[in-house]
Amino acid sequence: MRWLRRLPATTVYVGLLLVTAGWMVSQPVREQARFIRHNSSNVHHLEVGKWWTLFTSALVVDGVPVLLGIGAVAAVLGLAEWRWGTLRGFGIFLVGHVVATLLTEGAMWLMKLAHLPGALSRARDVGISYGLVATASCLLALGGRRVRRYGLPALAVLLTVAWAINQELADAGHVVALGLGVLGAHTPWLRSAAQRRSQQQRPNPLAPAKSTPPSHAPSAAGPQP
Repeated sequence: MRWLRRLPATTVYVGLLLVTAGWMVSQPVREQARFIRHNSSNVHHLEVGKWWTLFTSALVVDGVPVLLGIGAVAAVLGLAEWRWGTLRGFGIFLVGHVVATLLTEGAMWLMKLAHLPGALSRARDVGISYGLVATASCLLALGGRRVRRYGLPALAVLLTVAWAINQELADAGHVVALGLGVLGAHTPWLRSAAQRRSQQQRPNPLAPAKSTPPSHAPSAAGPQP
């Protein structure tokens, strides 16, 4: 299928999410909790060198219904990969996930060093949302004028209000991921791909217009005498 060839990263990632979700459903609750605990990219795991949790944490859909989360990934990541190519589309998703995790967990690590209340070194930190928010905000920032004017501020307000109300680590990470996506949209690496696609979709004014073939219909007037 043509769309599978154009969306290899989305296809593989969605497949991994489905396999992981299917495996977790088949396990008892204790085993599910153990899997999430061992794949959380928290301060403790990063301190002891388990850096691979930065990637395996993105294999778990957390905080939303599983099929809804996987569907959102398929739609957002698929659109980014379709528009910008595999390297750029999956790249912004991966950078958003990893960098937002490092920044939020880095802040938690500093709070731990300062002995501030609320610092959790073994926090539950898994999910797809950081990469999803970064990719979605990048798409909005590179979208049309109305999308940039209304869609991006609406997403920013929604995530900021959620952070102010819940005051959770994940909500802070969503705001960070939003900023990363907007910054990514202003890099030449992504802007060049967006501009190239826009030029491909725009009609070329220098292209010769199609000429209308002459009509061979018989004249309405009768033959000349």
